[in-house]
Amino acid sequence: MPLIPQPPPLAGGALLARLHAINAQFGYLPEDGLRRAADELGVPLSQVYSTASFYAAFSFEPRGRHTIHVCQGTACYIRGGRRILERLKRLLDIEEGGTTDDLCFTLETVYCLGACGLSPSMRVDNDTYGRLKPDLLPNILEKYRGQEAEGRKQEARGRRQEA
Repeated sequence: MPLIPQPPPLAGGALLARLHAINAQFGYLPEDGLRRAADELGVPLSQVYSTASFYAAFSFEPRGRHTIHVCQGTACYIRGGRRILERLKRLLDIEEGGTTDDLCFTLETVYCLGACGLSPSMRVDNDTYGRLKPDLLPNILEKYRGQEAEGRKQEARGRRQEA
């Protein structure tokens, strides 16, 4: 008999499914969402946090709508990957792992994007950019900021048409 009674295991990945749902809704795992999940699933909050912190896919802090992964693997590093990272940090005014104040971008480093022949490289969401030079970065960032501005315009047009 265990010293401390334990709840029975959850059926078929219910906790992970709930964490993914919360993450999809908010873009991160807010504390109140985790507390609600623990209550609804009948598991200790510590188990929810333990599971969430194990997976790199989850974040406890708000993340940008676009994630930039800058390769710092050997080929990219040798061909200027550090300069790319430093320029992005200045352009976005954030450090590695940080998110811009407007929640547009989150900046992360990785050690291989599988694009060594295109080094130095980075990925923004699912788009890979190679043979980068620091002076190309402002135009790349503007592409994503422009997409967001266009999305806001379309939403506003939709609201006007509904009214």
